[in-house]
Amino acid sequence: MTRVVEADYLVVGAGATGMAFTDTLIDHADVGVAMVDRRHGVGGHWLEAYPFVRLHQASAFYGVASTLLGRGRVQRQGPEAGLQERATRSEICAYYERLLARLQESGGVEFFGSCEYVGDRTFVSRISGEWFAVPQHCRIVDANYLSPRIPAEKPPPFDVADDARVIPVNELARLQAAPSQYVIVGSGKTATDTCVWLLAHGVDPDAICWVRPREPWMLNRAVVQPDPVVFIGMVADTMQAAEEAASLEDLFLRLEDAGIMLRIDPSVVPTMAKTPTLAEWELEVLRTIEHVVRLGHIDRVQRGRVDLAGGSIAIADDAIVVHCAGEGLRYPPLVPVWGPEAITLQPIRAGFPCFGAALIGYVEATRDHDDEKNRLCPPSPLPDSMAGWARMSVLGARAAAAFGSEPDIKAWADRVALNPARIPPERAGSAELRATLDRVHAHTRPGLARLAELGGVEPS
Repeated sequence: MTRVVEADYLVVGAGATGMAFTDTLIDHADVGVAMVDRRHGVGGHWLEAYPFVRLHQASAFYGVASTLLGRGRVQRQGPEAGLQERATRSEICAYYERLLARLQESGGVEFFGSCEYVGDRTFVSRISGEWFAVPQHCRIVDANYLSPRIPAEKPPPFDVADDARVIPVNELARLQAAPSQYVIVGSGKTATDTCVWLLAHGVDPDAICWVRPREPWMLNRAVVQPDPVVFIGMVADTMQAAEEAASLEDLFLRLEDAGIMLRIDPSVVPTMAKTPTLAEWELEVLRTIEHVVRLGHIDRVQRGRVDLAGGSIAIADDAIVVHCAGEGLRYPPLVPVWGPEAITLQPIRAGFPCFGAALIGYVEATRDHDDEKNRLCPPSPLPDSMAGWARMSVLGARAAAAFGSEPDIKAWADRVALNPARIPPERAGSAELRATLDRVHAHTRPGLARLAELGGVEPS
């Protein structure tokens, strides 16, 4: 027997984007939503994340439109004094639990945890085996299209000998005894978090071997803040750098000079540009690690040795190899958000997926025709390379111009803390902000035109 679930929308995936879409949709439309997730609860990959993870951006930019994550406070002490708070894993999971309770109390949302969507408007419980279906009029919302792949859920992307000690990053905090050497595998945020955490817990930098297949560009966290002068000032500096850039490499070096981009090794020009944020204090700490291996991806790990695409290295016999090399972000092709089979959640405003998903929820609630919705919310890609970052910036700016031209959407976005370009009413008249906006207006057109050339984007 299959139980029929009466709902107007079936949201497949109860992670950050699924929750942001649902929250805004039910706040602006009288509809019923069924949410399904293969995990036991809401929060997506945060339920599986390593215990010492934090958001890499300010808490205010994450979560849902109706409910601020955290308290919107500036840190008053510690190495990030003066920057906005960043939530921990436990704070994020608790936030989503409270949010689900509110959504369920509203009567508009029903949640089905530990269930697998099998297509054809049908899902099945992974616990009881019970089958469920939604009616034909119910719209399917794919909130898993870009869901990240994390080390805790995937085996290492290399061979591991029986005598090797390889663990996912999640196991690091549960070690019973310290090895003489840690080998950290990965180039992205998980690897940098891991190195910083080990060093903060007294591990000698010389006891860390860092295998970095690629060198990453990262955003300076100090310029990605929920302060319009800071954030819009960063946009102005970016457009000016782009306007003057002779090449992609020159663009990123100019962004580095402007204090926007950071690189761990100043002697190597990075090629990877997924651009998570990094604080300058973290950069200083990471630069104390001198044993960096740049021989490509790992082929095999065995006791005392690591074989890579470009050669082999010796490691300590008792070394622990920490697997931080999950796929992370994924890069499927961009598709129209509103398609014939599903609403496919994707970033709209470059770099801020929660805002994009909430925006899609608002547009779905307030517009009638899918063609018009797609015009207002063209998706922007996630970046991997310098060219990909330039492309993301161009398409994200075009999308912002499209939805920002609608008075009601602009009014909604101006009230939403998730929107990085939001200008609170009390800040709108300041002379400093006016001067910053003047700089943006002066450099945006030529800057975007040059970014389009560098990113291989057709002129608009």
